[in-house]
Amino acid sequence: MKSRIHYTKPSITDLEVGYATDAARHGWGDRCYEYINRFEELFKQHLGAKYAIATSSCTGALHMGLAALGVGPGDEVILADTNWIASAAPITYLGAKPVFVDILQGTWCIDPALVESAITPRTKAIIAVHLYGNLCEMDKLAAIGAKCGIPVIEDAAEAIGSIYRGKRAGTIGKFGAFSFHGTKTLTTGEGGMFVTNDDAFYEQVLTLSNHGRARGQIKQFWPDRVGFKYKMSNVQAAIGCGQMERVEELIARKREIFAYYRRHLECLPGVSMNSESEDMIIGAWMPTAVFETQTGVSREALQAAFAAADIDARVFFHPLSSLPMFEAQRGNFFAWDIPGRAINLPSFHDMTQLQQARVVDVLQSCLEKAS
Repeated sequence: MKSRIHYTKPSITDLEVGYATDAARHGWGDRCYEYINRFEELFKQHLGAKYAIATSSCTGALHMGLAALGVGPGDEVILADTNWIASAAPITYLGAKPVFVDILQGTWCIDPALVESAITPRTKAIIAVHLYGNLCEMDKLAAIGAKCGIPVIEDAAEAIGSIYRGKRAGTIGKFGAFSFHGTKTLTTGEGGMFVTNDDAFYEQVLTLSNHGRARGQIKQFWPDRVGFKYKMSNVQAAIGCGQMERVEELIARKREIFAYYRRHLECLPGVSMNSESEDMIIGAWMPTAVFETQTGVSREALQAAFAAADIDARVFFHPLSSLPMFEAQRGNFFAWDIPGRAINLPSFHDMTQLQQARVVDVLQSCLEKAS
């Protein structure tokens, strides 16, 4: 009997378990931040970033960064309509308005030309989300931001391992935010990271991250402003330290899985996958198959076929503006069109080629039935 194929699960070894056990047994008192500090150091070394702050989630990292930028009521923040709500939610926490623009057909990331046309006097920031590990056109976005005096933020939650023209995702904008949710390439169960290369901005966010207590404040329990509590736990960070010692292995395995899918799917008529150019490397967190309209293959047909084959199917993100809490933006054509003919593919680290072949077979059968 064939076993169920899950779409994702973490790669945890005795290394991570050992560190987590040590943190649970001994990581208290004077050692309560030991693994957190170590994890931050390892992560910024990997990225080549100057500063890193471990957080309880990527959402928290975005919230603190946006708050430090002064985003507030009446302000607008531009981002792609195709995203998970975690990219938009922190904007609303601050009383600002998310402005959704369409995506590029090839990368499924934000369209820079539409960003520029969406800028108003109320625009406070631009969020570039590297969807599924694909990369936004950061040079174009940075040029727009520089011309208009608007910071560009990188939501790199899904982009560990992605490299844009020699720079790791998350290190190019004003700040970057990462996720270590259990589904991600590198995990701490839940968790995130704020990164920046800006000295003064780092100090602002560091203060916010500790309930508003400035690093140089000598009074005990004296906050200088109202801040946040998005700190990662020492036990989570201990798992993260183990993952960081294996980070290149974890990224390489994701790329191997993606390469297998690409070899076996690029020959199918009307099927495309995550886009990668010569000067960019995608971390391939979530390999995704998109079917051209003329194939007749729908999201619902794909879900049904995967369910019948006992394989988890994860749908392409719905456009944020299709959700009930936002105003519909049906003019964002690709954001509304692509999800109806796409599917995320299983890609956990210890997936076998036999399991991947089962996934490919399902996609092939969907094409045959639709033709």
